[in-house]
Amino acid sequence: MSPMREGSLWWGGSSFVELLRHVRMSSGEPGILSGMGGGNSPVPSGGNSLEGIPVWHGTTVLALRTASGVIMAADRQASEGYQVADRAIHKIFPVDRGSAVAIAGAAGPAIEMARLFRVEIEHYEKLEGVSLSLLGKSNKLGQMVREHLPLAMQGLVVVPLYAGFDDRSGEGRIFKYDAVGGRYEEEEYHANGSGGLFARNVLKMSYRPGLAEEEGVQIALRALYEAADEDLGTGGPDFVRGIYPTVYSLTRSGVEGIPTDRVSRILREISDSLRRREKT
Repeated sequence: MSPMREGSLWWGGSSFVELLRHVRMSSGEPGILSGMGGGNSPVPSGGNSLEGIPVWHGTTVLALRTASGVIMAADRQASEGYQVADRAIHKIFPVDRGSAVAIAGAAGPAIEMARLFRVEIEHYEKLEGVSLSLLGKSNKLGQMVREHLPLAMQGLVVVPLYAGFDDRSGEGRIFKYDAVGGRYEEEEYHANGSGGLFARNVLKMSYRPGLAEEEGVQIALRALYEAADEDLGTGGPDFVRGIYPTVYSLTRSGVEGIPTDRVSRILREISDSLRRREKT
């Protein structure tokens, strides 16, 4: 694609992030991309420059493969130190027809990255006229995480979890990342966030290849339920306020949210089962 020019602004290719970066540089405004690549943001020489500043953190998110695709789930709580900052935050964002990204870490930058990632994919496909493969999208997200490194070194760590249905292979795929943008594919399941370890323990005990969607949803909700029981940062189901984990099914048919009444029913069954077990 030939470069385009608008006044003194030059940009080439089909990256929306690069376009925003050039706009920011030409206007002198930091915008939402300060610290995302280009070496334009200073990295503190020592200490945490954000110490004492309240930062919301979102946990816990997970994904597991099923026979028809992937189940993604996340609790709804955001924490600020030892306090509850928000009881009903959303941590899963559909990216396109077949994939979604879940965020853990510093909530503000993580949500901004997820939304920008969605726009980046749309922008690329509109300009190029072709769809990126699921692997290509996962690589693009890894690049965005890597460009976020200056802010991560200041304490604003973002660790996404990306999954979707791969039309080329005909199966669901899960990708996890580290804080410096490393991308790793998981064959079965993964969980991020402060409650990730407890969630992974449940997934490890319950997961088996070829799960039906309903079984996958039940296991995902059980993993979040147990994580909330052990981790202060993970929110459990709130039957009084009607706040429940967010669950998505990613299949050949697309990205579909699991209805709240279905999630509530499964969680009540889990709660009742545990209550009966404690009485015996």
